[in-house]
Amino acid sequence: MADVPTPGPRRQLSAKALKELVREGWNQRSWTYRPSVRGGDGTGHVRREYREWLTPILRSLAPGSAVLDLGCGSGIPTSQLLSRKFRVTGVDISDVQVERARQLVPTATFLREDMSEVRFPAASFGAVVSLYSIIHVPLAEQRPLFRRIRRWLAPGGWFLSVLGSSRWRGLERGWLGSESWMYWDHEAADTYRRWLESDGFTVLEHRFVPEGDGGHEMFLARKRSGPVRATPRSSGSAPPASRRSRPPKGSR
Repeated sequence: MADVPTPGPRRQLSAKALKELVREGWNQRSWTYRPSVRGGDGTGHVRREYREWLTPILRSLAPGSAVLDLGCGSGIPTSQLLSRKFRVTGVDISDVQVERARQLVPTATFLREDMSEVRFPAASFGAVVSLYSIIHVPLAEQRPLFRRIRRWLAPGGWFLSVLGSSRWRGLERGWLGSESWMYWDHEAADTYRRWLESDGFTVLEHRFVPEGDGGHEMFLARKRSGPVRATPRSSGSAPPASRRSRPPKGSR
């Protein structure tokens, strides 16, 4: 195991240290979370769900377009599904995840980078996808990341993300049976919607994605070229507060 900082009751970890916990957590539990190419993930989400979320991008974006999978994990299933039609670049903080992704999706390009620090030229991508990954980034770095994502997108480019449903920040020791820690930090869905709309996106759809007795919020948005704001469409009723307030544990 890498020499990573250990949280304690009186110890405040830096953003760098928290991200190192995330890196080591995924290094240890990549295979536990995603043991096979065809099966579901460690929280019960199946390939069909990912394909459904990706459908607007798969149907609308021109073949050969450049797409960024931010927090790509092992590349399964998101990068794999996208790479059948597009030129995919994946970014992940975990050495093990990136190594697996390069083997499992050989037609894509994968970078072992911190998504908060990686840089791309403006208008580089027709779509950016980030499923269950931004919630592992310290909250103070998330809104600046949204603004960079908008710069990386071509005019009218797509942004698909699964983010938090309620405000929560926490650490879990022994995550998925490992010796490591895992870290989450996310805002409530309404705050994410407000941030996205204020920072140049039109939110086309957002909906609650159940997971056990908690869940996350899926956002589908496009880069806005003008000042017109759209009223987001929410798919279905919001779940009861008791379901939304539990700390969700899912990730990519």
